[in-house]
Amino acid sequence: MKKLYSLMRKRGLVLAGIMTVCASGSAFAQNKAIDFKQGMPFSDGFVAGNTLYVAGQQGPDANGKVTGTDITLQTTNAIAAIKKVVEKAGFKMSDIVSVTVYVTDLNDVKKMNEVYIKDMADPKPARATVQVAGLIGGAKIEISAIAVKH
Repeated sequence: MKKLYSLMRKRGLVLAGIMTVCASGSAFAQNKAIDFKQGMPFSDGFVAGNTLYVAGQQGPDANGKVTGTDITLQTTNAIAAIKKVVEKAGFKMSDIVSVTVYVTDLNDVKKMNEVYIKDMADPKPARATVQVAGLIGGAKIEISAIAVKH
């Protein structure tokens, strides 16, 4: 019984500390959508507390269309689109902790990695790479990310 009381007391103190930080409001930002456009079913990003969730970015050209079938160019554009969302939300690329890369052809991963290694901040975030049957707009790649303010 003494051990249980001790454990409950420790957890209670931790919980009290968490509640104090949350109540102060200074540790967490207000939730907000980044680049939400009326009529669209998603936002390009969403800030929840100190975490930013970046929707899958394909990196279209200035006209909003996926350019060509070159994985190198599409990867460059997708990472640039992520950077735009990250910075608009008040985060830095170095705040990215997790990335999911969707590709339509695993044979493109080597070329994609060449761009990814250059353009993503160090240390590189955790990453999953998944082959998919297809992507909207005929894209060869889509990248989503999660960033956490330190």
